[in-house]
Amino acid sequence: MDNNYLAELLFGDIKTTPEDMFAKYPARTLPDKAAVTRFAPSPTGFMHIGGLYAALISMCMARQSDGVFYLRLEDTDKKREIEHGADEIITSLAQYGVCFDEGAAADGETEKGSYGPYRQSMRKEIYQTFAKDLVKRGLAYPCFCSAEELDEIRKAQEAEKADMGYYGSYAKCRNLSIEEIEANIKAGKEYVLRLRSDGNAENKITCRDLIRGNIEMPENIMDVVLLKSDGIPTYHFAHVVDDFLMGTTHVIRGDEWISSYPLHEQIFRASGLKMPKYAHIAPIMKLDGGENKKRKLSKRKDPEASVSFYSKAGFPVQSVLEYLMTIANSNYEEWRMKNPDADMSQFKFKLEKMPVSGALFDMDKLASVSRDVISKMSEETLFDEISVWAKDNDEKLNAYITAAPDKFRESIKLWKYNGKKVRKDIAKWSDLSEMFPYLYGDGVDGYEFDEKLTADERKAFLTAYISAYDHKVDSSAWFDGVKAEFKKIIWPEQKSVVRQTIAVIVTSVVVGLIIALLDWAIQHGVNFLVGLKF
Repeated sequence: MDNNYLAELLFGDIKTTPEDMFAKYPARTLPDKAAVTRFAPSPTGFMHIGGLYAALISMCMARQSDGVFYLRLEDTDKKREIEHGADEIITSLAQYGVCFDEGAAADGETEKGSYGPYRQSMRKEIYQTFAKDLVKRGLAYPCFCSAEELDEIRKAQEAEKADMGYYGSYAKCRNLSIEEIEANIKAGKEYVLRLRSDGNAENKITCRDLIRGNIEMPENIMDVVLLKSDGIPTYHFAHVVDDFLMGTTHVIRGDEWISSYPLHEQIFRASGLKMPKYAHIAPIMKLDGGENKKRKLSKRKDPEASVSFYSKAGFPVQSVLEYLMTIANSNYEEWRMKNPDADMSQFKFKLEKMPVSGALFDMDKLASVSRDVISKMSEETLFDEISVWAKDNDEKLNAYITAAPDKFRESIKLWKYNGKKVRKDIAKWSDLSEMFPYLYGDGVDGYEFDEKLTADERKAFLTAYISAYDHKVDSSAWFDGVKAEFKKIIWPEQKSVVRQTIAVIVTSVVVGLIIALLDWAIQHGVNFLVGLKF
C-alpha cells in the first residue's frame, strides 16, 4: 500500500509536519532536575477532592524543583462536558491556592504560556499532524466498522472465550486495500483512525512507577482508536502528543491508569516521542459499612467528594491543604510538629513516601487538623475568614457581623481564649452557629435568673460579670475579679431585710385574722337567715 497516498487521502488539508511542531514548541530551558508537571482535568463535573489532591502533589513537585506547573483542560468529550465546568475547576483550584505558571484560563480571560493552546479542543490540527505522520509510516489506519459490526466482534470473542477488543484477526479493517478504503470514503462511510499495534501478548514491558517501583505488564496488542470520527483525539493519543510538546517531565495521575501504561508507551514509541516519568497515586477512600471496608469516594454517593463541600462547611483552605499533605506523605505530621509555624511549601515532598494503597479520608482527623490551624489564626484573620464565609453561607451570622463588626470582634475573643491558653473547639466556621448562638445577637435564651432578683439587681449582676471578665486570665484570677466586682454592688442591708421580713409576716397575720373574722360573721349571718320562718 502507498502509505503516503493514504495519508493525503485522509489528511489532505494538513500541511504541517511533526518537525514544524517541534520548532513551534521547542524544548524548555530549565535548571537540571526541574520538574514540569501538569493538572489535566476534564470539565465534565464538579471539582473532586481527589483532583485537588493530585493537583497539590503536582504543584509541590514543580515548585520545589524550580520547574513549571501548568493547567491543561482535556475538553474533547463535548457530550459529557457541563456548562461552565472549566470555570468551576479553575475557580476551585485558585481558592485552594493551587496556582499555575501557565495554562488554560477561565472563559473570557487570556491563557498564559508559550505552549498552548492549553485546551485540547483547540489543538485539533496538532493531533492530526502527528496522526498523518503515523499513517505515512504505516502505523495507523482507518477503520470503517459500524457499531453493529463491533458488537458482532464482541459476541464472537465471548463465544470463543477470547480477550475482548479490536486486535489481530478481529481487526476487520486492519488490512483493507487502498481501493477498499477509497470506496468506503466515497460512499460516505464514517471512520476512526486506529493504531496498528505491533505488540505481542507474550512479551513484557516494565512500567517504572515513581511510587510503586517497577511494574511488569504484557505489551499492548489492541488497535485502539487514536482519532474519533469527528477528527477529535482520544485521551490516549492526545495526552501523548501534548505531554511531549508541552515538555512534561512528570505525570501524576490516578492508579486506574496503570493498565493503560503499555498502550501509552507504545504510542510514544510509534510517534518517536520521549516518554515522561509516571507516578500513579492511590485514590482517596472512605469507610463503607463494616469494619475496615473501604471504597473510593464517589461523586454520586458522597457529598464530601466535592471540593465545594468543604468550602460550604467552612473548613479553612489551609486546613484542607494541611490534611491532604498528611495523606500524601507519611512524614508530614512529624515535620509539622517540629515546624509548627513554617509555611507548608518548606516541606520536602517525596513521591516515594506516598501510600501505595488507598488513603482513608478521615473527617474526624480533618477536624482535628483544622482545630489546630484555626487556633493559630490571629483575631483579625479569624474575623476576615469568617466574614467572607458567612457572606455566602450563613445569612444570620453575616447580618450580625455587618451590623456590629466591633461586637463580633469581641465575640471572637470569647471563644478563642481559655485564660491564657488558646481554645481548640472550632473545626469549621459552621460550628459557630451550632456552638455559639449568642453570636447572632438573639439574646441569652435558656439562661434564668432567680425570681427574687429585681430588674435593677439583674442589671447590676451582669454589669459586674462583664467588668470582671477577661478572656486572657486564668479561672482563679477571674473569680477573684468577680468577687471584687460583686462587692461593689449595693445589696440591701441585713437590718433592712429583717424589718421588711417582720413587716411582711405581721401584715400577713393581720390580714389572715381579718379574713377569718369576716368568714365567721358571714357564716353566722347565713345560718340566721336560713333559720327564719315566714
